[in-house]
Amino acid sequence: MDKAALCVGINQFASLPQSSWLQGCVNDAKDLAAVLANTYGFQDSAITVLCDEQATKQAVMAELNKLVEAAETGKTTHLVFTFSSHGTQIPDTNGDEEDSLDEAFACHDITSSGDAWDPNTVISDDELAAVFARLPEGVLMDVVLDTCHSGTGLKSLDLLPGRRPRFLPGPTPEAAIANEDKELRSLRDLVKSAKLSTPVLMAACRSDQTAADALIEGRYNGAFTYNFLKSLQGDGTLGRAEILKLVSKGLKAGGFDQVAQLEASKAARKAAWGA
Repeated sequence: MDKAALCVGINQFASLPQSSWLQGCVNDAKDLAAVLANTYGFQDSAITVLCDEQATKQAVMAELNKLVEAAETGKTTHLVFTFSSHGTQIPDTNGDEEDSLDEAFACHDITSSGDAWDPNTVISDDELAAVFARLPEGVLMDVVLDTCHSGTGLKSLDLLPGRRPRFLPGPTPEAAIANEDKELRSLRDLVKSAKLSTPVLMAACRSDQTAADALIEGRYNGAFTYNFLKSLQGDGTLGRAEILKLVSKGLKAGGFDQVAQLEASKAARKAAWGA
């Protein structure tokens, strides 16, 4: 088993009102898993899909650590980690953020602790950095992130039928207002600043944008994931940079103003996705 994947999609959250639930994240996870199996040679037994109540923080981190451990022992050389859910922010505890906030990803069990989200129920960028840093040289890890960290433009996006931003502000009005003007950092920035050369990241939007959960052709998906999958179904030899162009073109044609991001070495940008 030289290839292994973890695909996470969370529409429903145990402690959030249904008005904060999403509709396209589970489809994202299942669609990505199917493409890995049908197009990229991943064995079904090597693909773990966690959706909704399965995707607690403990479960996601346990499976992510299993992936990396398999790479550390030489069992796998190509890993894929996809995550579709809400993005949010939590107070920075180690002083590495100028804005005193860590970017984080909402798990099914996300819950509040005072004016902040409980760190035991979200996955922070620091935690992902620690996992990625363990990847041995020569192991490829493709990360596909369809979430966002910014509340910018939320009101306008909420007005469009069939669309919802994948972002959670702070759990209280005070927290949401306090974080409104903070400088934001995305996972893409984390990969750059931490000099993590192994993970290849494709992300749904810039750190100052929202990623849309949207009704497209009668079915809910992340707008980014929908266009990403569409691009993969075309010419399988296209390099990642060319795929990014197709995704960007599709997003623009669909009326989405989010700008998809690619963080990769020059060689990885030219190579086909998954290579």
